Amino acid sequence: MTMIVLFDDVTARTFEPFSTSRPLGEMRVGALLVRERWAQVLGASMDAFASRPALRAFAEFDAPPFVTGDIPAGSIVVNTRAIPLLAQSISPTVGAWTVNGRIAAVRLRESLPVAALHDGAWTLDNTVAANTESAALDGVWLDAVWDIIRHLTALLNNDIPVLGTQLECRALRDDQVALRGPIILGAHPVWLEDGATAEPFTVFDTTLGPVMLRRGSVVQSFTRVVGPCYVGRDSTVMADRISGSAIGDVCRVHGEVSATVFIGHANKGHDGFVGHSIVGRWANLGASTVTSNLKNTYGTVALWTPGGVRDSGLQFLGTLFGDHVKTGIGVRLTTGCVLGAATNVMDAMPPKMVAPFSWGTRAPYDVYALDKFIETAVGQGLAAVVCEELPATLNPATAYVLVPDSAEALGHMAAAFHGHPSRQLQLIGITGTNGKTTCATLLYKLLRELGYHAGLLSTVQNQID
Repeated sequence: MTMIVLFDDVTARTFEPFSTSRPLGEMRVGALLVRERWAQVLGASMDAFASRPALRAFAEFDAPPFVTGDIPAGSIVVNTRAIPLLAQSISPTVGAWTVNGRIAAVRLRESLPVAALHDGAWTLDNTVAANTESAALDGVWLDAVWDIIRHLTALLNNDIPVLGTQLECRALRDDQVALRGPIILGAHPVWLEDGATAEPFTVFDTTLGPVMLRRGSVVQSFTRVVGPCYVGRDSTVMADRISGSAIGDVCRVHGEVSATVFIGHANKGHDGFVGHSIVGRWANLGASTVTSNLKNTYGTVALWTPGGVRDSGLQFLGTLFGDHVKTGIGVRLTTGCVLGAATNVMDAMPPKMVAPFSWGTRAPYDVYALDKFIETAVGQGLAAVVCEELPATLNPATAYVLVPDSAEALGHMAAAFHGHPSRQLQLIGITGTNGKTTCATLLYKLLRELGYHAGLLSTVQNQID
């Protein structure tokens, strides 16, 4: 079976504030995470990622682990800054794939020492021989973190119709709804996956693009959703105008939102405008948090990067909220603001760059220490801290468990917590080059027809009976 590795090159590792806490493969670009997008294009799941050594213990839902050991010949290495469009047919036998003439993925001709990937300086071009057969893919490149916003509208317009067809969603039409049901304006479709809910008195404006609601999502009454817009699984959109945005799974979004990406599991449960911004996982925006996304001069927006302040070339750009960011009530954020991972800011207008783990009501901020994180978690029912190193200050009310690899320990704990469900399941794995998803889907349907309870895990969809 071919191993597939997602590789963050030296440029991807500058995509702050997100590269501090997650690999680029776990960023949402368009409707999908980068990892999910490449899984669809290649027709196979991703096996590992290579990024900053500091992310070695990264573990989040179904994300692949940090690569260990040499990568064998025949494996595919993907540059995560390459963003292919969905629903492209690819040749599985070629040695390289390009996006806009640049090498996006390669099949290794010989094994690659994992140490070669640690600093990000290795390039895919190094492995491509002059006579290597390649295939061209349509797509875009991320040359800077703000390109996620630059390409958002175009990617959503491409992604949503493809996903709507693949997931067998129903297209909601204006002539299908009751008098007080959703109102649809425009010619593009509204795609609803089974289990999605659009309450009465909602408006879908599809004049500029389609809308998709994933399973378990809810659009509450008196909300106007303007396409192209994607609402992820189990997310809730609550009133006001949500326009041109990609909302990941398990988010709560209220107030006016425009051209914004929510990676997932974020809370914006109150009023306040957020526009042309990226919101990291586990972020919580206080009531009336407002972002500016347009300068008074109408000029392009500059912002902090690890290499210094750079002009984005974008007229509209709001705030980059890192993972675990918290904002207080009434926080006002200027154009091109960067809030580092785990910041907790409560002043009226923070500076344009706030370092990770900053905390307080005005700059210069205090550092939000690890023991404070643990103290907060204890208040929410924390049972124990599993870590590879003990923090400097120990909480007497907390148990600490030292392990050599916290990511591996997480898998064992999750299995034990849920009663080792895999031990009660009969697992059928399907391997091969082409047709794996088709065979898995047909087998799933057959088992259901025969009266068995069955689940399906594929690169196209996950179903649990």
